Amino acid sequence: MSGLSMPEPDRGVIARRDDIIAAMRAILPAANIVAEPVDMRVYETDGLTAYRQMPFLVVLPETTAEVAAILSYCHANGVKVVPRGAGTSLSGGALPVADGILISMMKFNRVLDIDFDDRVVVAQPGVTNLAITQAVEHAGFYYAPDPSSQIACSIGGNVAENSGGVHCLKYGLTVNNVLGIEMVLMTGEVVRLGGPHLDADGYDLLAVMTGSEGLLGIITEVTVRILQKPETARAVLVGFPTNEDGGRCVADIIAAGIIPAGIEMMDGLAIQAAEDFVHAGYPLDVEALLIVELDGPEAEVDHLLARVEEIARKNAATSVRVSQSEDERLTFWAGRKAAFPAVGRISPDYYCMDGTIPRHQLPKVLAAMREMSAEYGLRVANVFHAGDGNLHPLILYDANIPGEIERAEAFGADILKLCVEVGGVLTGEHGVGVEKRDLMPEMFSEVDLAHQMRVKCAFDEKQLLNPGKMFPVLHRCAELGRMHVSGGKLPFPDIPRF
Repeated sequence: MSGLSMPEPDRGVIARRDDIIAAMRAILPAANIVAEPVDMRVYETDGLTAYRQMPFLVVLPETTAEVAAILSYCHANGVKVVPRGAGTSLSGGALPVADGILISMMKFNRVLDIDFDDRVVVAQPGVTNLAITQAVEHAGFYYAPDPSSQIACSIGGNVAENSGGVHCLKYGLTVNNVLGIEMVLMTGEVVRLGGPHLDADGYDLLAVMTGSEGLLGIITEVTVRILQKPETARAVLVGFPTNEDGGRCVADIIAAGIIPAGIEMMDGLAIQAAEDFVHAGYPLDVEALLIVELDGPEAEVDHLLARVEEIARKNAATSVRVSQSEDERLTFWAGRKAAFPAVGRISPDYYCMDGTIPRHQLPKVLAAMREMSAEYGLRVANVFHAGDGNLHPLILYDANIPGEIERAEAFGADILKLCVEVGGVLTGEHGVGVEKRDLMPEMFSEVDLAHQMRVKCAFDEKQLLNPGKMFPVLHRCAELGRMHVSGGKLPFPDIPRF
């Protein structure tokens, strides 16, 4: 616990911090500046709670002009900046730095415009994901991406991490549902990318920003696409004796040309935890459970449900239960969306992973994870977006037992390496952050990473925005053209861990 305290700065740092605080007071109301260590404690970590770092200073702007003024000052004075939304990031994307300002965007919390004719909503970045749907559901509309944390996660953070959710198989990730943003560059310049129209001309910088993890700019406004609720939506619970049977069923459903609204999979440990927590009516005598949802015209849904049941039976399904009402459908999903907190009830700690694999590799990867679990002596509960191959293994451990957190991290790294080995990627929706930073060379060559950093340098040549995230080795922008010059690399400092 003693490692959490803020180190005593020298007199020069005190003077510099005083200067920065004075500059922030000239921009923001005093109530929007958090400078006392006890008050900053709530910002020392995000959803990746194994890592903690007290910020240098926390500010909470309320207008785009204030964000621009803060960044302009920081750019001119070489002050590092970490943007933060709701703090639900599971990759350490909002982990503060000890010598930089943390900018919380949660006072940007208003829905600015709703246009049902053009089917768009304009919202500030601190608006929660679920709040967008709540703002339009009275008219029969909704916002499709629905992460499990949608009650808390912010739409700005969704854009930064390119979040998905249980319905991303049919309706896409955040990148497929965002039409435009307003953002502030590190220099303080305010720019707009895209808008309420379908496509923007020129380079697709909006797609570059989506999933950029706060490394390129700070989002101050988001325009998203809303959809009309389908005529019918029904979900089916399908139980299997093994995870491999469930994995094969997922691959066969997609191979048959059926695109459900969502296909989620849970293994025996996750099923038991979710059922004990939510009482969703999940079967407890199965090792794997699929939740398959079909939506659209009623006749189409009925036809596809019959086909899904046929495919499931061919893959050794032992139970099939179709929702008979909207309340029952929502109950099916309530168990899945509560799976993370449910697992928290059966283990002191858990490490939530995020990797993506080709669907046909599900049986192989699930079998390999079972072997790894035995090797590391740690249980793993599998909860994931099976339809698009986005895995979320939850590695259970106890941080109070020496060595368990290190074993959990090594287990997680092996899972991600396996994802890459079978043709997948390191992340599906949680981002790289600090969690997967040192695994990037497993997927990208030095040249690949240098090209990615060139994009970073084009937006932030001083490398002040969200430093320490994503890149395992930091290249000076001026050195990127000379890749093999020995002086061109800067090592990152160690990440403080709780």
